[in-house]
Amino acid sequence: MECNKVFVLSISLALFIGVVNCIDFTEKDLATDKSLWDLYERWGSQHMVSRAPDEKTKRFNVFKYNVNHINQVNQMGKPYKLKLNEFADMTNHEFKAGFDSKILHFRMLKGKRRQTPFTHAKTTDPPPSIDWRANGAVNPIKNQGRCGSCWAFSTIVGVEGINKIKTNQLVSLSEQELVDCETDCEGCNGGLMENGYEFIKETGGVTTEQIYPYFARNGRCDISKVPLMLRVELKFHSKMVDFA
Repeated sequence: MECNKVFVLSISLALFIGVVNCIDFTEKDLATDKSLWDLYERWGSQHMVSRAPDEKTKRFNVFKYNVNHINQVNQMGKPYKLKLNEFADMTNHEFKAGFDSKILHFRMLKGKRRQTPFTHAKTTDPPPSIDWRANGAVNPIKNQGRCGSCWAFSTIVGVEGINKIKTNQLVSLSEQELVDCETDCEGCNGGLMENGYEFIKETGGVTTEQIYPYFARNGRCDISKVPLMLRVELKFHSKMVDFA
């Protein structure tokens, strides 16, 4: 039973995280194998997925399973909706092999995270919750591709939000700079958010995505792209935040 829960969760994640450039479908598309095949062809065309003839039949079988899974989940009244993305003809095993998190691996190597005190500065009567998307502090969805850089994306999305809250400017920052230049992590082979935050503290900030764009692969740290005057500087109050 527990394995089934993990399987469904992993498939849901695979079909949920790449919501950019998804295509919609209707019950009519699910009615017959022919209509499903037509949907599969549209999906392949949109995501530029090409399969060899002998492989395509196998991939179509996987696609059918995933489409029906999406349809079933979307009828359960959950607070989210799944869509067809670029992973829709991959099995759960294939997706996990290429995109599974390595955080536990790096946490074991680094040791237990040190607990530090945290206090809210000048906060009175805070609301029970805040949707920072509605407050314009979250950039549009990004896609890490086939690169285990979730640690860099997690770090950057937090920094983008902090920068927006402090400066009222929402700037898209560079995950690739962390992938290439943060040496305590292993780029596309994984890492930890606190290492990313520590890197940003030590270097005085992080440059923008426009200057240092994302390529979804490891690269050599390009110092020419990160001059200090182009960086978004972050100042952390020592009593409020300690990423050590």
